[in-house]
Amino acid sequence: MKYKSQKVAYWFFALSLLLFALQIVYGFIMGFARIGFDGLHEFIPFNTARAVHTNLLVVWLLSGFMGAAYYIIPEEAQRELVSVKLAYVQLISLAVVGVVAIVGFHFNIWEGRKFLEIPRPLDYLVVVNVLLFLGIIIMTLIKGKRKTTTALVLTMGLLFAALLYLPGMLPFDSQVTDSFFRWWVVHLWVEGVWELIMGGILSFLLIKLTGVDREVIEKWLYVIVGLTFLSGVLGTGHHYYYIGVNNIWLIVGGIFSALEPLAFLAMALFAVNMYRKGEKKHPNKLALYWTLGAAIVSFIGAGLLGFAHTLPQTNLYTHGTLVTAMHGHLAFWGAYAMIVLAIISYSLPNMTGRKLYESSRGRIAFWTANIGMIGMTVAFGVAGVAQVYLERKMKMDFMEVQNEISVHFIVLILCATLFGTGIVLYMIDFIKHGRPNDEALETTDN
Repeated sequence: MKYKSQKVAYWFFALSLLLFALQIVYGFIMGFARIGFDGLHEFIPFNTARAVHTNLLVVWLLSGFMGAAYYIIPEEAQRELVSVKLAYVQLISLAVVGVVAIVGFHFNIWEGRKFLEIPRPLDYLVVVNVLLFLGIIIMTLIKGKRKTTTALVLTMGLLFAALLYLPGMLPFDSQVTDSFFRWWVVHLWVEGVWELIMGGILSFLLIKLTGVDREVIEKWLYVIVGLTFLSGVLGTGHHYYYIGVNNIWLIVGGIFSALEPLAFLAMALFAVNMYRKGEKKHPNKLALYWTLGAAIVSFIGAGLLGFAHTLPQTNLYTHGTLVTAMHGHLAFWGAYAMIVLAIISYSLPNMTGRKLYESSRGRIAFWTANIGMIGMTVAFGVAGVAQVYLERKMKMDFMEVQNEISVHFIVLILCATLFGTGIVLYMIDFIKHGRPNDEALETTDN
């Protein structure tokens, strides 16, 4: 059964992809600047491009998560959203936050805190926006006919993500204290509660695409939630190594950072195992590619590459270098971007009634985007290792090192072009599906 209010998700997905495209544009601006083509410096200096690039990532992923929740929760709760009008109000206010923030970055209206550069006054609009979103989701669940583990884990992840935004709003005079609490937002989002959101979406997709019993799939969710809280919360300590806090964090951060890959390994095993058990041959193979890809690539990017440089003995040298960019790009792509693209690929045919998931364009988009991202990761990795050796072992000047490793950014741009081509093809498919319609929602079976 389908619910008419699910079509709200389409517009969140559309905003998500629009902001994703803009994020890629700013990524290219930075890439070309690194090899000397910095013609936009007077208008978009590197620091502005970096702030826009990273903050657009957060906003487009949040828009995707919200769209996923608006699509998933009605089906899981077996009722319409409590208020479609408020959902559209929330969408508009989210778009306003994104636009105003970007304008603010270009006019130097920000606090200068890494990853949390959003202008302080906008924080309050963000809080109102997220409270409105959570109110709609939670009330829909409360009034629904059933309360599934999938829906509860997804909602719990969204709720904790909102609560953990609050420490980032607190002003501190001490840079150490400020940095300490800033990681409550940044780390506990991406290596904590966002994993719950990913787990909830992954569970929903596997139930729909594989036909494996809900009880079997949701038992795995408990394992993932447990591992996430065990490792992710105390794993925050790997950000505390060298900011002036107590040395105990070297031990705590090291031990629990070593455990963090287990949560992503569990997700990868979970997805592959459910796929192999599944008897249902769902026709939407494209959604299945993105779903399994998200689980596997997240283990490599977030799990293995994260572990490779978060132990204190290694992080002493790699901290603040391009090795972090290597891990960050593949981690965000696998764990969060791919799962958003997976839920879009699954839900779009159901909302529009157009079964375009067998197109060669969709398959080419999947492979070119992933091959391009892997190439970017390798380029960042080679540049990062060279940077560590030249700068921190050979004691060369920072800017001299940047000049030496700039050749790797030519490879990075070539791989980014391949990646961007895949995303453009994906967006063409999105547009080809057209807008959602009530008839498709009423007649299409999941």
